[in-house]
Amino acid sequence: MSTTPVEDSMRSKITAALNPTTLEIHNDSASHSHHEAMQGSLSKETHFRLVITSSAFQSKMQPARHRMVYALLKEELDRAGGVHALQLKTKTPEEEERQVAREKAEKGQDIDTKVEKV
Repeated sequence: MSTTPVEDSMRSKITAALNPTTLEIHNDSASHSHHEAMQGSLSKETHFRLVITSSAFQSKMQPARHRMVYALLKEELDRAGGVHALQLKTKTPEEEERQVAREKAEKGQDIDTKVEKV
């Protein structure tokens, strides 16, 4: 049995629906366990930060992208004692390539905008 069932479920749903080239799931729950709202919660999976790069986000503004992810994770968000906070960073592959190029330019590195696929 997994020790991170909520994270595993999120990873599975996002991967199946969005086919991301980048998917980072950071469980920040330990940093928030002292908050009053978390008192009495038995879950160690309440606060997450996600970075998702997917071509499914093409031509969609950030709010629409976030609604897509919220819809995918509705069960995890609605469950009593489930996900309390979800921070999202959503990008298209092209946006990610531009970001990598910009970061390299700022560091004075050669600009090769190819991003490794996961």
